[in-house]
Amino acid sequence: MILAAVNPDMVNQRLLLLGCGKMGSALLGRWLSDGIDAGSVSVIEPNPSEWLSQQGVSLNSGGGLAPTVCILAVKPQAMDAALPAVSEFGGGATLFISIAAGKRIEFFEDMLGSGTPVVRAMPNTPAAIGKGITAISRNSHASDGQFAIARSLLSAVGETVELQDESLMDAVTAVSGSGPAYVFLLIETLTAAGVEQGLPRQTAEKLALATVAGAGQLAKLGEDTPAKLRESVTSPAGTTAAALEILMDGRSGLQPLMSRAVEAAAERGRQLGG
Repeated sequence: MILAAVNPDMVNQRLLLLGCGKMGSALLGRWLSDGIDAGSVSVIEPNPSEWLSQQGVSLNSGGGLAPTVCILAVKPQAMDAALPAVSEFGGGATLFISIAAGKRIEFFEDMLGSGTPVVRAMPNTPAAIGKGITAISRNSHASDGQFAIARSLLSAVGETVELQDESLMDAVTAVSGSGPAYVFLLIETLTAAGVEQGLPRQTAEKLALATVAGAGQLAKLGEDTPAKLRESVTSPAGTTAAALEILMDGRSGLQPLMSRAVEAAAERGRQLGG
């Protein structure tokens, strides 16, 4: 399901954001720009940025009513130490949304109470410009209404994809969560290859950036599949065909290399989840 902006009904919700680093700030910034009242948002962040301090949200203040939604946006390795700050809201009506990679729903049920409504989410870094994609999965205690709220909040930074099986989240993390790094590496290596062929670095980087961005947009907005688009660019015995002969080698080409990379990332996710 894809939503363009936060649902108007969200203006009546009380939000608590635990952690406000890059992803937390991306979410908060979009919520505020989409019309959520800063006065309805509380943030717990021990090292608030200057930007956060200027947003008009309630910052590091205890007490008050239980939030409708608590978004857990701290790093996975800091989650055990951070959760006690919001544990009083567990086991009740508060919906918890976690964006911590590797932390399973079961972990939050153990820490917050078995009856706690939990949605696990895996966004990626293009969320910072509203172009992210987030996979979401819920436990049996999260109602359809709460799940709709979670989708609305997360769709503020891009598209959402629902997973019926939480175990697929490690694969999602490996493909889209870690995926931007693979694309950035492609830009780096394509730039370096251009320099090796005699291009000035600035020119090679500009060409690589525009090519990756443009090709991605064409694949997303066009009617043809990526395979069809690739074929349309590839003339028989031409320059692209010569390059693809290397990249599509069945043993050492991009496909087997990417498969190994994604498998390694997914396995690391399973290890982090315990």
